[in-house]
Amino acid sequence: MSNSRRNLKAEDRALGLGQPISRRDFLNSTLIASGALLTSGVSPAQLLSQEDWTGYGGVGDYSSSNGNTYSIVQSGHGIRNGDFETLPAKVIDTGETYDCVIVGGGISGLAAALFFMRQSGSGSKCLVLDNHPIFGGEAKRNEFMVDGQRLIAHQGSAVFFQQYPHSFLARFYESIGLSSPKLEYQTWGGTDSALPLSRTPYDMVGSEPASYGFYFGAKFGQRPGVWLTDPWGKKLQGAPISDAVRSELLKWRAGPQKPDPRPKYEGDEVSRRLDGITLEDHMVDLYGISRETIRTFLSPVEGGGSGLGPDVLSAYADYAADLLRPLESDDTDQMFPGGNTGIARLMVKTLIPDSISGANTLEDVSRGKVNFGLLDRAGSPVRIRLKSTAVWVKHDGDPAKSNFVDVVYTCGKQVYRVKARSAVMAGGCWTTKHIVKDLPQTHSDAYTQFYRSPCMMVNVALRNWRFLYKMGLNGFRWFEGIGNYTEVRKTALIGADSPTLSPDSPIVLNLKVLFSYPGMPIADQGHRGRGELLSTSFAEYERKIFQQFTDMFARTGFDAKRDIAGLILNRWGHAYLNPQPGFFFGKDGKPAQRDILRAEPFGRIAFANTDLAGIMDHRCSILEAQRAVGQLLDQVLA
Repeated sequence: MSNSRRNLKAEDRALGLGQPISRRDFLNSTLIASGALLTSGVSPAQLLSQEDWTGYGGVGDYSSSNGNTYSIVQSGHGIRNGDFETLPAKVIDTGETYDCVIVGGGISGLAAALFFMRQSGSGSKCLVLDNHPIFGGEAKRNEFMVDGQRLIAHQGSAVFFQQYPHSFLARFYESIGLSSPKLEYQTWGGTDSALPLSRTPYDMVGSEPASYGFYFGAKFGQRPGVWLTDPWGKKLQGAPISDAVRSELLKWRAGPQKPDPRPKYEGDEVSRRLDGITLEDHMVDLYGISRETIRTFLSPVEGGGSGLGPDVLSAYADYAADLLRPLESDDTDQMFPGGNTGIARLMVKTLIPDSISGANTLEDVSRGKVNFGLLDRAGSPVRIRLKSTAVWVKHDGDPAKSNFVDVVYTCGKQVYRVKARSAVMAGGCWTTKHIVKDLPQTHSDAYTQFYRSPCMMVNVALRNWRFLYKMGLNGFRWFEGIGNYTEVRKTALIGADSPTLSPDSPIVLNLKVLFSYPGMPIADQGHRGRGELLSTSFAEYERKIFQQFTDMFARTGFDAKRDIAGLILNRWGHAYLNPQPGFFFGKDGKPAQRDILRAEPFGRIAFANTDLAGIMDHRCSILEAQRAVGQLLDQVLA
């Protein structure tokens, strides 16, 4: 990078890669996110231009698909606002009929396509519609080129887990080419004394070893901020907090103050009791700490797997994923270079073998280029149609008697129709409830109890992390600003350009940004978070992140203009299902709302997606797809 580009102001750089981009004057976020605007049906993103809002997307296959981009948000809000309550006069009939049309090309939709094609018999035809420029849903990745090295980071779905070898999930992984799920990772390089490095962005959360640090800034009256390394080893001495708070945090760290019976299976007495209270209630009882301490220091990291803080989540949500029962091992958690992008790519390679260049090996599937023209090839039994937003799904007549479902989608400025003998709604609840036009009232009512909150994954590419090493840190946590924690991660060798990692190596730090407002009702937290996410320009987020890193690390020689090589925002407006008490097993004598949608197909339409499980985990995406396809084959198409 030339010196002239290095000297560009942070807010005038294209995600740090030195390509200037034009921006309008940033609109005041308070005005944009005001209640009057949010209730008007106008997306805050619509008040900013494409490049004002989406920002830089990196290089490679995913360069035009970093999170929900400007165009994705616009089309989604058009559906929400009723743009397709009636069909336009000019709908182009493609003349196609498929045995199954799957709406949504994320993990659940791709898995549904696999299950359908494997179980429906030869001669079947399947179409997957996805509104993004590339498949994967939240299982996508960002790619940077930094000083000649390609760096890869996840946009959303990150970790997969080794399974017991005879389990259904282990056999599924093997069927898509993941026969050896334990990956090999970079090793320490250089002459500096080694620090332990994580395989995933979450390895140190909860353990916080001696090489971890806590940062306390202006929120705690510290200007400049102060660092506390090895915070638990020092028993929080030196942290600018009261003795009472220190005592409570140490109690939490020490573990439960009373027996903590864990659920043995979904639906047992313990799980139902936990589903009747909030996670915050459970923590107060279990650890003997105050709600204020939980909300100030532990939220939203505790509960972060469900997108919000413990104040509104079902306590069972903290245990539910454990009942998926991965292999019990110290290295159970594994991660492809781009997170579960690897799982999505393996499924697509299995469905359409020549869609990704190279052999059917983990290395080639990870590094190969997507052949986009082959995804929707005429005559192929499986077709994946990208940039195609489903806007209307409805039975051709009485759902109980109909032989077909009409599926209408937009692509560019045109509106198209295909016919399907069955359909799987594999997208999230926030779109499905608007798209299925003859949805029964029971199902519509059930969907009103599904709450979603946003998340933003920020990937910051650094030329080196020497400034962290000087402090003896490989991970850190903070309690104000953008995000909450991050750590230095070694990359699986199947995607790494270098087999080793040292403090002078380029890396990507991932900031997971949740939007939690403890004390507010669950629905209001989601709305407010989306207001903030949508109303903030790329330039403003970039400026804040540059300043945040400067405040934290200038003392050890960090220079944002020099050391940040790139920055990508991945905005997900409805990233997390937030299961409230009663979500899993019902309340007040009424069934769980998720079970209304899972029990059986509605006519020729079945419902998938991880939000029906209430567990934000790609394994549930696969399992929900298996259930939905099985219902169609047994009850509809048999």
